Amino acid sequence: MKTTTLYRPVGEKEMILIMESGFKKFPPRLEWQPIFYPVLNEEYASEIAEKWNTRDEAGNYLGFVTRFEVLEETADQYPAQNVGARNHNELWVPSEELNSFNKAIIGDIKVTKVFIGDDFKKAGNAELEDLMLNIKN
Repeated sequence: MKTTTLYRPVGEKEMILIMESGFKKFPPRLEWQPIFYPVLNEEYASEIAEKWNTRDEAGNYLGFVTRFEVLEETADQYPAQNVGARNHNELWVPSEELNSFNKAIIGDIKVTKVFIGDDFKKAGNAELEDLMLNIKN
């Protein structure tokens, strides 16, 4: 069984939902979000988490970089999309296909980095606070 390593930058709300799933799946997209976009490298995920998530009030000014393994045959169904610089590559998974994409995740979704914005005050819950203390960038 071959897998592909993917990354996903998330804010606090999405991180809490991932934790509630036991680190097994990404939450459904919101009505106005037509795609789920995991990215192909940690550098790009870190750039988004640090530059965008830490400035987003809705995500409590927190940016998390997650890493996960997905079955290669599933990842291959979604051609890489370049959305800017040379390393800005991501997969575009239609939101209605996220459930089946989640089923192709092998193992746990891991948090590799956390970025804290200037306007961050307090984590949404104690479990998230513990996670933040245990992640070293």
